[in-house]
Amino acid sequence: MSTPDPSRLDSAALERVLHRAAEMQAAETDIGDGLTELEVLDLGRQVGIPARLLQQAMLEERSRVALSRPATLLDAWVGPGEVMAQRVVMGDPESIEGVLLQWMEKHELMTLQRQQPGRITWERLGGMQAALKRGASVFSSGASRFMLARAELVSATVTPLENGYCHVALTAKLKEARGSALGGAVASAGFGAAGTMVLAALGAMLLVTPIPLVGGAAIGYVVLRGYPPVAQRTQLGLERVLDFVERGAVKPSHQVPPRGPGLVELLTSEVRRALTSQSSATPPARKRPP
Repeated sequence: MSTPDPSRLDSAALERVLHRAAEMQAAETDIGDGLTELEVLDLGRQVGIPARLLQQAMLEERSRVALSRPATLLDAWVGPGEVMAQRVVMGDPESIEGVLLQWMEKHELMTLQRQQPGRITWERLGGMQAALKRGASVFSSGASRFMLARAELVSATVTPLENGYCHVALTAKLKEARGSALGGAVASAGFGAAGTMVLAALGAMLLVTPIPLVGGAAIGYVVLRGYPPVAQRTQLGLERVLDFVERGAVKPSHQVPPRGPGLVELLTSEVRRALTSQSSATPPARKRPP
């Protein structure tokens, strides 16, 4: 059994070291009321950060968009009814929109609802199409699919920025999923309260009477706590889409590969090839002598 090399740092240790080094660098630099863009680029050169990455990060910070709807008590108690992810990526709007359309069609249970310049919306795929797509995913390998399956609507906004960058904002609505969790919790608590009232009307023992109420409240709490993981998974799904776009999957529109042949075209091609090979292998029939 090989012993780990103490001179090597794993990913967690490397992240702590870089974070601490950045803190010390910031403490040594007098930023006053802030730094200009040129000063940030100069600071990046000192610590070895490429200017391209710093420029992209500054564009992302300047174009950061907050959710317009303020957080409510229901958001704090149950969870957000809408999640959002945003990032600045390299590319032109047409190429980015093309990649988004391909990703949603291949990796999510979403179908195109509306497409406008700079804005695309998808709605949840249902019926036989969704069942067939789920069944086909069982035999596929790779990353986990359908992370946005609980969202009833997903929208993408692509805003062009300077120097070939675009700000991409993805939003997923989860009000139906949150409403289902809230309705299940209320129903469980209501059934428990009704059971307690029935036992009290029948003159049951005081120790037995509150059992349905406590049980219904406990079940309702469990049902309600099942919603935050849904919102977190949907948030992760939006981030995964942006990761795919940012990794360099965006190509210029003239370099997007053409769509491959469908099933009918493939079958027709194979049949034609088989007939051609059979006809070439069969010798011509000889004529009988007179």
